[in-house]
Amino acid sequence: MAATHSDYRGYLRNSVDIESGQHRFHPVQSSEPTYRPLLFGTLAIMGLLQVASSVAILLHLTGYLQEEVQTEPVLNALKDKRNRNKGCKTPKESLPSAHLPIDVHQEYSKKGEPKAVTIDWDVEHGYRHRMEYQKGKLQVMEPGFYYVYAKTCFRYYYVGANSGQTGTPQVDVSNTQLIQYIYYESIKNSKAMMLMKTGSTMRWNNTTYNMYCAQQGRGIRLEDGDTLFVNVSNAWMLDPEGEGTYFGAVKLGN
Repeated sequence: MAATHSDYRGYLRNSVDIESGQHRFHPVQSSEPTYRPLLFGTLAIMGLLQVASSVAILLHLTGYLQEEVQTEPVLNALKDKRNRNKGCKTPKESLPSAHLPIDVHQEYSKKGEPKAVTIDWDVEHGYRHRMEYQKGKLQVMEPGFYYVYAKTCFRYYYVGANSGQTGTPQVDVSNTQLIQYIYYESIKNSKAMMLMKTGSTMRWNNTTYNMYCAQQGRGIRLEDGDTLFVNVSNAWMLDPEGEGTYFGAVKLGN
């Protein structure tokens, strides 16, 4: 019986030691409570960012739509204005202008004569609007800034030997100066002044068809009554076709 009591007391002591020994070790805390706030915070930030981006897109779309609504009446007004002005356009033909082809019925200088002469122009087959013409001169009727131009074509081909013609003298064209001058004469002093000059020295021969064209143009301020005319050297060689030899002017503005 005594042994049994001693065993029981030993058992109790061992149980107490075991329980007291267990309290020496700190219990391991779970990591779940630590990561849960971090997860919730991340989700909250992502939600806020998504809401902010949605609001920004909505504001952008709203502003674009408002801009469209505001500009539509302006575009309609411009269209209506264009339609109203269609019948009120000032045509280019209302500006003073002229375009004259060469007059084929005129007496040129004799063959081989290099002296420069004034060209006559064909008024009947040309065009003039609010500009006068007399004896090779184009007269301005309205002051302003004009563009003046001229083109002259020269050609030569000796046909006497091939056609059987006799008595037609052959001209030496091996060193021929073909020059075009454009002059203007002021109403104030009646003095002609050269505006432009162009040309070339051609070394042609008598056995082939020879042709050369000179063209030039420029702007100039002209007054009412001023005149314009064209002089050329070796006028007897001028091409009589109006598509190649012509003269004109057009008013560009005041």
